[in-house]
Amino acid sequence: MTRESEARMAQPNGSDVSGGRRLIVVGSGIAGLYAALLASEAGADVVLLTKGALADSNTYYAQGGISAVLDEPAPGDTVAAHIADTLKAGGGHCNPDAVQVLCSEARRDIAGLERFGVRFDVDDDGDPALGLEAAHSAPRILHAGGDATGAGIANALICAVLAAQASGTIRLLGHARTTALIQSDGRVTGVEYLHDGQLKSMHADAVLLATGGAGQLFAQTTNPSVATADGLALAWRAGAAVADLEFFQFHPTCMVRTAEAAESEGNQDPLLISEAVRGEGAILVDARGHRFMPGYHADAELAPRDVVSRCIALHLAALGDPNGHVYLDARVIEDARGAGFLARRFPTITRRTGEAGVDWTKDLVPVAPAAHYWMGGVSTDLHGRTTVPGLYAAGEVACTGVQGANRLASNSLLEGLVFGRRAVESVLSDSPAGRFTKPGWEFDRTPGPGPRETAFAGPGEFSRSALRRLMTAKVGVLRTGTQLREAGAALAAWAAGVRPESVPEVEDPREHEDANLLLAAQLLVHAARGRHTSLGAHYRGDGVPEAHTAGAVAVENIDTQYTMSRKASLVHD
Repeated sequence: MTRESEARMAQPNGSDVSGGRRLIVVGSGIAGLYAALLASEAGADVVLLTKGALADSNTYYAQGGISAVLDEPAPGDTVAAHIADTLKAGGGHCNPDAVQVLCSEARRDIAGLERFGVRFDVDDDGDPALGLEAAHSAPRILHAGGDATGAGIANALICAVLAAQASGTIRLLGHARTTALIQSDGRVTGVEYLHDGQLKSMHADAVLLATGGAGQLFAQTTNPSVATADGLALAWRAGAAVADLEFFQFHPTCMVRTAEAAESEGNQDPLLISEAVRGEGAILVDARGHRFMPGYHADAELAPRDVVSRCIALHLAALGDPNGHVYLDARVIEDARGAGFLARRFPTITRRTGEAGVDWTKDLVPVAPAAHYWMGGVSTDLHGRTTVPGLYAAGEVACTGVQGANRLASNSLLEGLVFGRRAVESVLSDSPAGRFTKPGWEFDRTPGPGPRETAFAGPGEFSRSALRRLMTAKVGVLRTGTQLREAGAALAAWAAGVRPESVPEVEDPREHEDANLLLAAQLLVHAARGRHTSLGAHYRGDGVPEAHTAGAVAVENIDTQYTMSRKASLVHD
């Protein structure tokens, strides 16, 4: 492929028909940065809003890499194999059309990243160094800086955005917190946002939500502090449909923090131990030194991450220590590959485990599952369009159906790229903008509300740390109907005071985040209670059979309110 053809591949289709449209992009992860750059190149008037600094995103913390079948793939690898792996990991719940788009268009957007200055690691022959990760049938994972792929991608795209800002083609508003979507005649026409202590508004032809996920719902998470479900809340309040919210993926190997750190209201940076470490040969052992994963799954440590997380939780429960941890043994890699390999292949993890007092070339690393990625989100078609005209979504905040019930490792950065670009193409096209095209599959919907719930005793006063403890205890890796009912009742009690269905009439950014998190928690619990059988990342530990549906699961008062509103009806249609 020539450099000229690579450049053409990275340009959005219809780039000559922007017509000077204004696009507001909310969020500065891979989807937002890439979409903003492509739209600005095509001549659109682009405004990029981010509630923190540009580097405050899940993308920046991604370690493992980005999956793609290139023009010269690993021996035997094919796009069809990538599709098959994605569908299998998704538990049969994926949108096949979305998976086809993701895997077949991957190489186009890898070329787009390289055009914006991203440099992936190469092997001794100068070819891409392709890694293997769990549930992939062949090495197809591109990485940068060993285990700093997200930072490498984010830094390059941020430099390109800053250059575009300097040239006047992108307007950048940092530390600008979007609080609401402006609507007129049934379509989104702009945003309201807090900036410099003032509430402001801005109008546009389209708004693209690229706000990431919601790991701050849980006590242990791989997500940074900015992951507070903002985009989901914005879209839901505007009437957009949501889907698959019961599927929240827990990464199986997050380094366990001290009890003091876990209770910290700031929930500071836990250390994810990348899937790629297990891909290189690391194993999981319990406190007795027993390697337990082969007893649970044929693929052992390389099983899909929802399986590994669940096996860890089940094993700890069997040992009588459900809130405990297991250990990652990476010493076997150093023994097999030679002294210094871990430091070369995983420099960031080596440094950070060392800072935490663990020499992982000699010591076991204490790990436990942590909230990592939300497969569900704002429903979109294959062009990033939501059910509300003028509103688009891409990346983790969106639900195209590509991730199904369990995301395949290293498909998240790729999804942000591919569907971020496709959203820009849709915004810029001559076709009627913002008209949602029904995907070629049916989203599972939660049932309508049942009888009102009796109050759950003792939820206590609402706080973010209390919310995280509740969600971890009742809505974590293993769930039961009783736990979900108790969680729903506690959330309803808190919501009676917080009123998360409405935009807070305050200028305190944290109160906006708290309302968004509480709303997201209610929607997640509502969806989880509607799915009575286990699937992918949603595991019902009480083994409720499929037939157990009619009137068996009551829904808290807030669900009745949601269902009666126009906005909420979209959840159940």
